[in-house]
Amino acid sequence: MTTRRKTAAEPGTDTFAHRVASADWQAVTDEINEYGCALLPRLLTPEQCRKLTGLYDESDRFRSTVDMGRHRFGSGRYRYFDHPFPEPVHRLREELYPRLLPIARDWYGKLGRETEWPDTLEEWLTICHRAGQGRPSPILLRYQAGDWNALHRDVFGDKVFPLQVVVNLNAPGQDHTGGEFLLVEQRPRAQSRGTAVLIPQGHGLVFTTRDRPVPSARGWSAAPVRHGVSAIRSGSRHTLGLVFHDAT
Repeated sequence: MTTRRKTAAEPGTDTFAHRVASADWQAVTDEINEYGCALLPRLLTPEQCRKLTGLYDESDRFRSTVDMGRHRFGSGRYRYFDHPFPEPVHRLREELYPRLLPIARDWYGKLGRETEWPDTLEEWLTICHRAGQGRPSPILLRYQAGDWNALHRDVFGDKVFPLQVVVNLNAPGQDHTGGEFLLVEQRPRAQSRGTAVLIPQGHGLVFTTRDRPVPSARGWSAAPVRHGVSAIRSGSRHTLGLVFHDAT
């Protein structure tokens, strides 16, 4: 089993809990139930965004790098963080998980699936590690002009948490144009529905990882969902991806 190294708390740690708690979580729940995604309030300050963006070139911070063009995932590159995580990555993941947990349990209950997620992220990651999913999953992505991300799902093994969060580390309209977050949902016996969101700097977007329940003639059906990023027209765009299950 892989042992997860914790990041030591630093002054100001409670600010992450406060920012996550400041969201209107009932409104977030309603919106994600309707559209499969929902904007969150500012989770990172501009200075924290700049610091995280600056880590991209520090290779020792990451366990691996993926060239999207090489693998036909789109165009651009992303890097998986290694332990120990920067404080914002560790704290946001820790604080967001229990807020998303009621939505996840409700979804799986509607679909008649087993809800195996415990109350804390640490317990859940231990389950992932015992199942052979021991590699850390937080991602730092970099897009330059012309780059884009093909529609996909971040499913790294049998253990899956059905929601994840992305944070835009750059300012739309200033640091980059284009680069809208894309979500495409295939509804049962219907045409696919697309949603596009331009995420403000430092704000989070919570969205569906794999599928979600939608009303159907028989009660609830699972609607497959994929996500991606539209082409960057100019500038550069960095994002922080927070996935709540680790990888094989």
